[in-house]
Amino acid sequence: MDLVSIIDQYFAAFMIRYSDRLLPGQLAAINAMRRCRTTDSGEVYVHCSECAQAEWRPMSCGHRSCPKCQNHESSQWLDRQRAKLLPVDYFMVTFTLPYELRALAWRFQSQVYAIMFACAVSTLKDFGANPKHLGADMGMTAVLHSHNRKLEQHPHIHLIVPGGGIDQNRRQWKKLKGKYLFNEFALATVFRARFLAALDEAELPIPVGVPKAWIANCQHVGSGLPALKYLSRYLYRGVIAEKNILGCQNGQVTFSYIESGTGKTQQLTLDAEDFLWRVLQHVLPKGFRRVRDYGFLHGNAKKMLALIQLVLRVIIEIDPPRPRPVFKCQKCKAPMTIMGFRRPILVPG
Repeated sequence: MDLVSIIDQYFAAFMIRYSDRLLPGQLAAINAMRRCRTTDSGEVYVHCSECAQAEWRPMSCGHRSCPKCQNHESSQWLDRQRAKLLPVDYFMVTFTLPYELRALAWRFQSQVYAIMFACAVSTLKDFGANPKHLGADMGMTAVLHSHNRKLEQHPHIHLIVPGGGIDQNRRQWKKLKGKYLFNEFALATVFRARFLAALDEAELPIPVGVPKAWIANCQHVGSGLPALKYLSRYLYRGVIAEKNILGCQNGQVTFSYIESGTGKTQQLTLDAEDFLWRVLQHVLPKGFRRVRDYGFLHGNAKKMLALIQLVLRVIIEIDPPRPRPVFKCQKCKAPMTIMGFRRPILVPG
């Protein structure tokens, strides 16, 4: 199913039910998706050098929540992360906000999500620096998800962590022994304390009834590449793949998801308006970065990463830049050359 067709069909009903809850970024996302690959997003003039066919083609919207856009950017991100992989065991650490704090996260998204990043990363870094654990400076890649498999509000942060770090005193790489990183209960306890302290410092209201026990999960994920591939699915193109939208009839939408506990594929049917809300509520504030690198994996630490790769005898293969998708000629299927652009005609409101 095409998400945009569902949006177009039920846009009016959706706005009646949810317009008072829509944030500016979410409204911008839904408008961008409705314009995507139409003349309202502008046009590009392409020419075929093989058969001389020339025509105007509509442009995509380029919004990071649009399921038809940003596939190239997602692939590029995965290529960059693959080039940083080390020959060590990898772990995925997940910190989850409890239910009692999700309303607060919704009201103050930029602040709360930024606090989640800061507290999750500082917790892991301090555990890694502790001589009782690793005794080294760690690198990590953090990705924010605001949803669960059913697309409900469920803010959590995944961190992909190489099993090792830099011992600054000895100026050497220190490898983690075994397939165990840190104690999950201890991680959750420290994260909770830091998160609540940061909320208090930011003068954000802490709800009554915040539980004492929070959840942190620390899982061994092998080489790291499978976990990165999993996370890359949700960096761009929204929170649901269109192949998982199974049907839309009688005002209801059915989509499939994989149940995290059993690994089995399940189906869920919602009113079309409620389905659209579940998708759009996860549009992040404009300019907020969902994925961030830290430590020796940060973009400013390329020299340090290169030294680590040299020490670990990583064979660095320089791959050519991934080519961008091209327009194909409808007559002869040959690649077409972009000759010009035409902006959309804006009609005064």
